[in-house]
Parts: sequence; structure tokens; C-alpha cells
Amino acid sequence: MQGQTHKSAPAYLIYNRGIMTQHRRRNFIWILLTLALGVASCASTSTVQPVFTPSATLTPEPPTATAEPMALTVNGEGITLVEFNANVADYINAQAALGAPVDSATATSAVIDDLVAQMLLAQAARAEGFSLDNAALQARVDSLAQQLGGADALEAWKKNHGYSDPAFQSALKRAVESAWMRDKIISSVPATAEQVHLQQILLYNEDTARSFLLQLNGGSDFDDLAFKGDPVTRGDLGWVPRGYLLNKEIESAAFNLAVGEHSDVIATDVGFHILRILARDPARPLSPDALLSLQELALRNWVADQRQAAVIMTQ
Repeated sequence: MQGQTHKSAPAYLIYNRGIMTQHRRRNFIWILLTLALGVASCASTSTVQPVFTPSATLTPEPPTATAEPMALTVNGEGITLVEFNANVADYINAQAALGAPVDSATATSAVIDDLVAQMLLAQAARAEGFSLDNAALQARVDSLAQQLGGADALEAWKKNHGYSDPAFQSALKRAVESAWMRDKIISSVPATAEQVHLQQILLYNEDTARSFLLQLNGGSDFDDLAFKGDPVTRGDLGWVPRGYLLNKEIESAAFNLAVGEHSDVIATDVGFHILRILARDPARPLSPDALLSLQELALRNWVADQRQAAVIMTQ
């Protein structure tokens, strides 16, 4: 569609980055405070035995646990700095492996967006009554261990990635919660929608586009001119629902045209478009690609709305 529709996104767009948390352990040093016994002695020939008066021994107060530093909090629920840094490192490594290296600032911004979305989804799942009990969580752990080749392989994986058992289980639990809420949101997208069958003439020179428009207004056949712009498809974009086209101006024009009408010249980043509506259906089944795009749009809109109402703090 020459850059006019959403591309299918990979599963990680549904904000499920998997298990990437780590808790820092701190060793607490108990300091025992004691006072030396004072010994009073005198150089005397008296037979009176010296009297020892012990000083009171102070009992130390129990130490206060040092709170883990947080990189960000979402509605009071935090992501530790250790976990956050691990996510940034993983993101940088993953992008490098894909041949698209990014700098630290870009990775940090992307990780913040992903973690905030995951936290919001997990919190909403709990608010909706979804509960993952200990038995179900352990079953997930066992399943992962089996996939990796056994419990020892899972322990080695956690060690290599710096995960303690509590950190690993916390990350896994949050991932399951966010996935549950994600699925609830995308399943609410209906399988049918109002759609138009759209055809376009796409040109890369405004003067040429204006010339084509004058010919159309003078009675020239749209198909003939569309063939000059695209001999392969004649500019046929197929059936499209609202939210599927990337350019909002093109979408607005498409859904405001009557069947058989053509638009004015519409300038976008990719060129100059003239649209025509071939047919309209108020409840047409969505293609798999269109359904996925609308599900992604529903998820993005949900996260954006939740972010507006959330209290998000970054360090």
C-alpha cells in the first residue's frame, strides 16, 4: 500500500518483554557497641578487696533494611534500578543483534515506555480480578525450566542474567498479568467494521498531480490515469477500515467520499494522492492484517489513556 497502512507488528508490541528483573542483595553489618569495664584499683596495703563496677551494656537497635533504589514507579509500584539497567542492556544487545544499533538514550526511552506499559497492564489485570496463585506461578517456572532443558539450566540462566529467585518470580508474575490484560483488550476489537474499497493515483510531483486532477474533472477515466501511476495494481488499495491508514487526512477523505467520487490532491510525506471510493460496506469482516492493526491501535490507545491518569516517576 505504498506506505499507507500499518505493518504487522511482532508480539513484543503487546508489551510482554519477558523476564528481565534483578534484585540487589546488601550485606548488613551488625555493629556491637560495648563499653569497657572500668576497673578501680589503688596502690594500698589495705586488705579490702577492690570493687569492680561494670558499665551498662547497650543493646543495639535492629538495623533498618536499605530500600532498593528505584529507577521508576508507576502508581507507587516500582521498578528497581538493577532491573531497569538490565532491561536497557538487553535492549541495546537485541538491537545490535538485529543490525540496528541504538545509543543509551534511545534504549532508555524505549525501555521506560515498555516497562510503564507492562506495569499499567499488570495493575489493570489485578484490578479486574485476575490472580496468579503460587501453584500457578510455580507451574510457569517448571514449564520454563523444561523448555530450557531442566532446573539446572534455568538456574544457570538466572545466574548468568543476575536474577535472584524472588526477582525472577516477580518478573514472571508481572509478565503473565500484563499478557492477560493485553489479551482482554485486543479481544474486545470486533471482527467486522465499516470499510471502503479504496483506489488511488499516487504521484511524486505536485504539478503532475494537479494535471491529473484537471483531467479527471474534465471527464477522463480514473482507471486509465491510475494505470499511468501504477501499471501493476492500478492503485487498488483494497478494503480498509478506520484506523488502518497511517495518514489521517487520507483516511478522513476516504470515508467522506461517496462511492464513485474522487478527492482533491492530498499531499503526504510519500507523495501526492488522488483517491476514489469503489465501494463501501458498513460491517465487512476484517482481513487478518487489518484486524491485527486495529488490535495494536486499541492497545496503544488504552496504554495512552492509562498513562494520562497514572502517577509515573522516573529517577
